[in-house]
Amino acid sequence: MTTISVLEANKAAARRFYEEVVSQGKLEVLDEIIAEDGRDTAVPAGNIKGRAGFVEHITWLRDNVEGVTATVDDLIAEDDRVVVYWTIDGVQRGEIFGVPDTGAGRRFTGVSISTIRFQDGRIVEYGVLPDRYGIIAQLTH
Repeated sequence: MTTISVLEANKAAARRFYEEVVSQGKLEVLDEIIAEDGRDTAVPAGNIKGRAGFVEHITWLRDNVEGVTATVDDLIAEDDRVVVYWTIDGVQRGEIFGVPDTGAGRRFTGVSISTIRFQDGRIVEYGVLPDRYGIIAQLTH
C-alpha cells in the first residue's frame, strides 16, 4: 500500500470510530479497528489496554450523554498519526467533568481534538483533549 493509501485508510478508521462507535454505539466495530494491545488514554478509561478500555470509555460516554453524536469536522494524517477535530453533542444524563446531572437534561456541545496512533491499520493509542471548560460552563449555567 502506498503512503497515501495508508494515510487514507487510517483516516477512514478514525472516522469510523466517531461515526459508528461513539455516535451509533456499535462496539463490535472496535474488533476491526483497535489493535489487541491498543490503549485508550482518555478519562475515565485511563490506561486499560485493549478493547476493554475503549468499551469502558464509550459505555461511560453513552450512559452519561443521551443521544450523543460525534461529528468529525476535520482529519489530518501524518506518518502513523491522525489528528481529529470533532464536535460532540448530547444531553447530560450523568456526571460529566465533575458536574453532576441535575435532572434538567441540559444539552451541550463541545469541541475536542484527538490524536490517534496507528500500527498496521489499527489504533494502538487514542487520546483526547476536550474543551472541558466550555462544556462545564454550559452544564452549570
